Amino acid sequence: MERFLKQCIFKYLRAEPEDHYFLLTEPPLNTPENREYTAEIMFETFNVPGLYIAVQAVLALAASWMSRSIEERTLTGIVVDSGDGVTHVIPVAEGYVIGSCIKHIPIAGRNITSFIQSLLREREVGIPPEQSLETAKAIKERFCYICPDIAKEFAKYDSDPSKSIKKYEGINAVTKKPFSVDVGYERFLGPEIFFHPEFSNPDFTLPISDIVDNVIQNCPIDVRRPLYNNIVLSGGSTMFRDFGRRLQRDIKRVVDARLRDSEALSGGHIKPKKIDVQVISHHMQRYAVWFGGSMLASTPDFYQVCHTKKNYDEYGPSICRYNPVFGTMT
Repeated sequence: MERFLKQCIFKYLRAEPEDHYFLLTEPPLNTPENREYTAEIMFETFNVPGLYIAVQAVLALAASWMSRSIEERTLTGIVVDSGDGVTHVIPVAEGYVIGSCIKHIPIAGRNITSFIQSLLREREVGIPPEQSLETAKAIKERFCYICPDIAKEFAKYDSDPSKSIKKYEGINAVTKKPFSVDVGYERFLGPEIFFHPEFSNPDFTLPISDIVDNVIQNCPIDVRRPLYNNIVLSGGSTMFRDFGRRLQRDIKRVVDARLRDSEALSGGHIKPKKIDVQVISHHMQRYAVWFGGSMLASTPDFYQVCHTKKNYDEYGPSICRYNPVFGTMT
């Protein structure tokens, strides 16, 4: 890790670490020992004047501020962070991660790619075998989208194939000959595994909307409404067209059904207050953590919340076990 940081700071950033305060990120549920090791490397080896280790979900929440007004900015929300290897659902209240309620989903970008690859392998001839993975990846990134109703989508493709079926052109890396692939049902079936995971993983059948709802229901009752109102997407695998809209619709259905059930149980005497469900999408979603970090680190607040070299010399690396949360920033 030390060599990796050395490469980043000196070769790519061309910065002098002794002159800069550093903001590093960590995944949810990172162990406190890891933070201490990181602090040790930064303060001892690089002699940095200040260090702040932020949880990625909090930075992703900050990145969503760009799509809302200053009054609406909040560090309470639920982050759906989906990258290549794993998807996390992380609730955050007032800048603090509710660690006991974090859930991870074993479905992410890599699973979608391999699912599309298997669909193509069954149907399509002419794809060079050694290029089948990168062809599936390119098709996923270029053509895939989330559909509102899978049965209607099949019917749409069958009624007018010329409109919906796209052509992917590629070049064989070995023979240098061009090849083409017709991309049909894969366009919506690939990312559909977020909402029907059993398509690719028979051991896991809970759709992402149910998991987000379960996570919020496990949180303390006083933060549930604000969490439903601020579901933030982060990471490359949430970039599919209409992902946010479908997630919002499915969660809304689950929430409304629960409210109807509770009204029925009370015999119609108690009418529960409507819950607003809002999924936030923005154009920096793919790099939300990086973008949120750069936003927060450029505020004057950042220098107040950093752990300083002076504190480190006095108390040791254990200072990094606890992070002061950024105040209300305007």
